[in-house]
Amino acid sequence: MHYDPDLNNHGLPKDPYKSCIIPRPIGWISTISPEGLHNLAPFSQFQILNFDPPYVLFSANQNTRGQKKDTIRNIESTGEFGYSMATWDLKEKVNITAMEVPPEVDEFELANLSKQPAIKIKPCLVRESPIKFECVLYQLLRIPGGGLIGTIDVVIGRVVMIHIEDDVIDENGKIDVLKIKPLARLGYYDYTVVNSVFEMIIPGQNEILLKGLEGQR
Repeated sequence: MHYDPDLNNHGLPKDPYKSCIIPRPIGWISTISPEGLHNLAPFSQFQILNFDPPYVLFSANQNTRGQKKDTIRNIESTGEFGYSMATWDLKEKVNITAMEVPPEVDEFELANLSKQPAIKIKPCLVRESPIKFECVLYQLLRIPGGGLIGTIDVVIGRVVMIHIEDDVIDENGKIDVLKIKPLARLGYYDYTVVNSVFEMIIPGQNEILLKGLEGQR
């Protein structure tokens, strides 16, 4: 089959687009307003952007009232945000923080999560998460879209501090992904979890290329 996304003429019961690029990491993004109100929300349009220096990117659609989400408003005001890794053990709490609630509602409290003070930024991190980043805003881009929620705000942030819990580092000094079981987004209401790992090394003995794959500078 094929279809024109402008016409959405796929003929299926549900739009398949979001199931065509999977799995997608979940950016569990924490912010704070200028008034000191904490916010925490998951975004599945999230990705690493670079490693030298480290940058991440995520985009947020409008809320159901056609307005910028609290996350974006806070980043615009403060220039800072945190990332906490979403995991299998935290999946229900991640889902709770996806609810659309008024700005004065603290999603940390709503989902019964602990706040971990950051070192370089004001927003707190999710203490229960095994991996956290502190980020400062590099660029914010607004892209118009269709319908009530189609417009997006794209956030590029530079990672200025990385937190990794000691107990998720294995005997070889690598992050134990199978112990963490990171959560990832599929399409529809579907999610998946990382529960298997295999290694492939690009042939050719290109040391610079291989260092890049490992994120070495």
